[in-house]
Amino acid sequence: MTGTRLSPLDMLARLVAFDTESSKSNLALIDFVASYLDSWGVRYIRLPNATGDKAALLATVGPAVPGGVVLSGHTDVVPVAGQAWTSDPFTLRVEDGRAYGRGAVDMKGFCALALALVPEFLEADLKRPIHIFLSYDEETTCLGVVDGIARFGKDVPMPSAVFVGEPTGLEVADAHKSVVTFETQVHGVEAHSSKPELGASAVMAACDLVAELNRMAEEFVARSDASGRFDPPYTTIHVGTIAGGTARNILARHCSFHWEFRGLPDLDPEEIPRRFAAVSENVLARMRRTAPASRIETRCEVSVPGLRPDTGSAAETLALRLAGRNRTITVPFGTEAGHFQNAGIATVVCGPGTIDRAHQPDEYITLAELEAGAAFMRALARDLAQ
Repeated sequence: MTGTRLSPLDMLARLVAFDTESSKSNLALIDFVASYLDSWGVRYIRLPNATGDKAALLATVGPAVPGGVVLSGHTDVVPVAGQAWTSDPFTLRVEDGRAYGRGAVDMKGFCALALALVPEFLEADLKRPIHIFLSYDEETTCLGVVDGIARFGKDVPMPSAVFVGEPTGLEVADAHKSVVTFETQVHGVEAHSSKPELGASAVMAACDLVAELNRMAEEFVARSDASGRFDPPYTTIHVGTIAGGTARNILARHCSFHWEFRGLPDLDPEEIPRRFAAVSENVLARMRRTAPASRIETRCEVSVPGLRPDTGSAAETLALRLAGRNRTITVPFGTEAGHFQNAGIATVVCGPGTIDRAHQPDEYITLAELEAGAAFMRALARDLAQ
């Protein structure tokens, strides 16, 4: 079966044309990819989300045997509202050796390469497969890969390595921090500020909790990573928003704040939530001495696992060889890589372009970077054909 060949640039133009901001559906893009794969006789599975308005796609090119390599990319992009684009962000513009468009570098460029090279993968007589994994919601939760990962070793052969194609300049990243975000709601009881014994201030309690988070943050600075590979070299804790109260002379009935931590790979992911819960219990006990109806509720919003260094893993060894590198790096941003690693699959982050251009107006990837990415994937195909 023979479909229509598209160059990486033409494929990128097709993908950029779909407005797949994380708040919107990606189904039109997935439909296009499915039709394209059908034309080449490539088998795939669609993995819809619970509401059916988004889907991931997991395709297998080559024999259905274990030991293949996953090329993993996300289809969603960040919003363009409020950004000063000089052209339509959903129409690829090629100028001066650059291809401009939302998602061009983060990370539809990588996805376009994998899809455009499908005909070459088919012609390579692969002995082990190349799996192309397109996810959703990476920019918000990183959960769009979870259902697909659960299929490995079942109706999809277990791969030996995963390359998450976030833009690293084709450097091989073997580690990044976790990203875990929370919302804390403090419910007090209103009273006149001259009679604090008649109620409990949610704002005052929230301030105590934020102060404890700040104290923990200082502690983690002292527990810094000795390797020098991370910037900054310690787990960070940050409170981003706080709101509450109605008037200066009323004990606040409600206060909420959003906070996060970004943990070094060796951090126990339960340490900070466990310690925060213990402090919350102490603060709540104090509130309930004057206002028994007080409550403190903390909800985890997003939990993106970190990527741990795995020296000498199948993914690291192969990616370094294909990219012509002799060392690994870390990246400061979160990715879907930790989900693959937690499923027992060797994983690295490696893709064309630079994250410095991501999430910006006039985002772009250079044509030279696309060609370098294509060379990397062609080298992968040659390796898997042996």
